[in-house]
Amino acid sequence: MSSSGKSSAVKTKNSTFKVPVRISFLGGLNEIGKNMTLYEYDGDMFIVDCGLAFPESDMLGVDLVIPDFTYVQRNADKIKGVVITHGHEDHIGGLAYLLKVVNVPVYATPLTIGLIEGKLREHDMLDACDLRVIHPGDRIQLGKFELEAIHVNHSIPDALAFAIRCDAGTIVQTGDFKIDTTPVDGNMIDLGRFAEIGKEGVLCYLADSTNAEKPGYSASEMTVGQSFETLFRLAGKRRIIVATFASNIHRVQQIMNEAITNNRKVALSGRSLENVIAVGKELGYLEVPDDLIIPLDEIGNYEPWQILLVTTGSQGEPMSALSRMAFQDHRKVNISSNDFVIISATPIPGNEKSVSKVVNELMRHGAEVVYEKMYDVHVSGHASQEELKIMLALLKPRYFIPVHGEQKHLTKHAILANQMGMASRDIIIAEIGKTIEVCDGMFHEQGVVPAGKVFVDGSGVGDVGQVVLRDRTKLSQDGIITVVLTIDSASGEVLAGPDIVSRGFVYIRESEEIMEEMKRAAAEATEDCIDNDIRDWASIKSSIRDSVGQLVYERTRRTPMILPIIMEV
Repeated sequence: MSSSGKSSAVKTKNSTFKVPVRISFLGGLNEIGKNMTLYEYDGDMFIVDCGLAFPESDMLGVDLVIPDFTYVQRNADKIKGVVITHGHEDHIGGLAYLLKVVNVPVYATPLTIGLIEGKLREHDMLDACDLRVIHPGDRIQLGKFELEAIHVNHSIPDALAFAIRCDAGTIVQTGDFKIDTTPVDGNMIDLGRFAEIGKEGVLCYLADSTNAEKPGYSASEMTVGQSFETLFRLAGKRRIIVATFASNIHRVQQIMNEAITNNRKVALSGRSLENVIAVGKELGYLEVPDDLIIPLDEIGNYEPWQILLVTTGSQGEPMSALSRMAFQDHRKVNISSNDFVIISATPIPGNEKSVSKVVNELMRHGAEVVYEKMYDVHVSGHASQEELKIMLALLKPRYFIPVHGEQKHLTKHAILANQMGMASRDIIIAEIGKTIEVCDGMFHEQGVVPAGKVFVDGSGVGDVGQVVLRDRTKLSQDGIITVVLTIDSASGEVLAGPDIVSRGFVYIRESEEIMEEMKRAAAEATEDCIDNDIRDWASIKSSIRDSVGQLVYERTRRTPMILPIIMEV
């Protein structure tokens, strides 16, 4: 069945059936981050979100991970726009790279647009991009799709879900959400609108699965404010340092409120935090008196009890401000027993060890540290099981696709939907690169599209692949041995060398014996090639690599990278 053409229905001899919506996942499944979903209907396409993921421990030297845009590039003329659910990095972090490939309109709420502008400015491409502000309740037309923006609660203001309508039916995608009945800004999720859409009929529902394993309800952001009130009293005369996610503006507002109540000046450490607060103040999402925030350079002019330091690094990132403070590597902040540190975040899966190291170092320098579940200093921005059930009950979808989460989260969310009465055949746990076709009476996987991870390393995008990472891993584990020799191009005689240069393998001064053995092995391998009239440099290098590699493994049980270099004169 074709997914393009002018007609939205295909006639057969006995019946008429609708063209299906094709939903292709380019990120956000079986992983945390890199969220990107592509919708296609009757020749028109649009994208929901374009995020990034942070590199895993084995991605040495990689700065960011973004989706593969190959399929988008192939269909650039069909893409009508990009809609963004909210301003977190895992939903907007890849957008600048996408817009370099296909420059289409971007639709998002005011705060999200403000954060996107900062990213595009860094890439020197803000003026070339078409950013369009939308609000909850707005409807936008993207080709044959009509999208309705619906307000949801999350750990950042201005978060949206979308009701996506076309002739095939209505699809709802939530983005990240929770049901917070007492949000800091007083603006509760629009459950009434979801209920109305559910009564109208929902063909398919795509929902955030991050907390699908957690029973009950996610606590309100208001509870964190109450905890801060208690902790500021416990801090007494000590300097307070709070580490939190830069984008959690409601959390930042509550921190600022406590600073005002306790007559403390606020200093900021971390560029992302400074940027988000500047955007939040400018757009009216943060109420911060002009005289409250002082430059970090001036904290020495105040007593410890007069200072509140707000910083990034709640996930233990090695180069973050809090990590540099903990390891006494921060140019302006030294940790001591006069510090009371609050880590207002829960470690993202995989970051537990990094956070633990930072906590241990802070304590080693005498600071008191409050972290994780202590005093409710963090609540999740994602819906737990009972909230997920409420949304399923309100929307009553015919078909369901759990998204945004690892396999265990997606599977648990599917089980919840099953418990709510949905048949297993009406639920699909998708994978990145898979396309699902859906319309009335049709719900199945239909083919694959190019998808995967693209590594950003410095200014390079996609020039580091698995082969390069494998080499980097090998270098980091066993080092490198370089074998250098000079050969006469006419006679094939070795004029100089072989010389051995070792980095990250052994300490040369204490390993002269094995260095000499490697020289002999390289020389013998070269002579064997010349004696057998092998003059192809690639073959000679391969012989040297095999000979030296075998020797090294027999003596050390290590496999360093061996790099022969032949100079011809």
